[in-house]
Amino acid sequence: MKKLSVVIPVMNEEDNIEPLFKAVQNALKDIDYELILVDDGSTDDTIKRVKELADNRTKLLIFNRNFGQTTAMAAGIDEAEGELIVTLDGDLQNDPSDIPMMIEKLESEGWDVVAGRRANRQDDSLRKVPSKIANWIIRKSTGVYIRDYGCTLKLFKSDVAKNLGLYGELHRYIPVLAKLYGAKMTEVDVKHHPRVHGVSKYGIGRTFRVISDLMLMLFFLKYATRPMHLFGGVGFGMFFVGMLINFYLFLLKIFGESIGSRPLLILGVMLTLGGIMLISTGFLAELMMRTYYESQNKKPYIVKEKFTGA
Repeated sequence: MKKLSVVIPVMNEEDNIEPLFKAVQNALKDIDYELILVDDGSTDDTIKRVKELADNRTKLLIFNRNFGQTTAMAAGIDEAEGELIVTLDGDLQNDPSDIPMMIEKLESEGWDVVAGRRANRQDDSLRKVPSKIANWIIRKSTGVYIRDYGCTLKLFKSDVAKNLGLYGELHRYIPVLAKLYGAKMTEVDVKHHPRVHGVSKYGIGRTFRVISDLMLMLFFLKYATRPMHLFGGVGFGMFFVGMLINFYLFLLKIFGESIGSRPLLILGVMLTLGGIMLISTGFLAELMMRTYYESQNKKPYIVKEKFTGA
């Protein structure tokens, strides 16, 4: 088994491939590593350049179309054979020379994940300001106090990386997924360079996806194995308030008042029906959760170590 697997998603990075190879080779010349490049639907000569420069340490996975950075990262991690797995961007903004330092920290201090923190970020304010706001919201919402969620440079023990469960666009929430797995995590300052070749793949549309993914992460953190506590709790609350309103209007009706045109009647009916729907959703979510675990013989827990005395 190799010491390290380097996983790099790339898309339309033809001009960055040669300097990327050189940077990885120079940084890891004393480490037994493999380089796994995942082409995420490039339309330029990225694949050609990789094949020209590939050596016996190199693996290239080629997608038939663009699937997104998270999926590319997951494919590379699935392919990885190293004891440790590191992820970084293919645009040379991350610096491979930080990897040996991160390995030393992980091994000497016993961490499961070492996340990079861009100490002197070389992006414009249009990217840095929204990123800082998003990082603050994620930290406060999830309780996972990593300062730089957007830095792709992260080092994992193999078992942690392979059990992250990366889907959709959840690569931004890898620290949260690592916490769900029970990993011990720290953060270190790493170098960050301005992009020299190519164009950024990030746009303002990311903001809305970040928000929706955050809601999913909060659900995973608190209610993934007990969805009825969320849907049932909110549903019963709505149902109770709705029934109180309806009972009040029922008494008014008995005493001869007209209630047919009162907005309160509509509110009471909506709360009652909404409560019933949420309670029903909770039951369905519980059944789906049990089916998810039992149909695949999964367990809602992970045993880190088993010891039997002599």
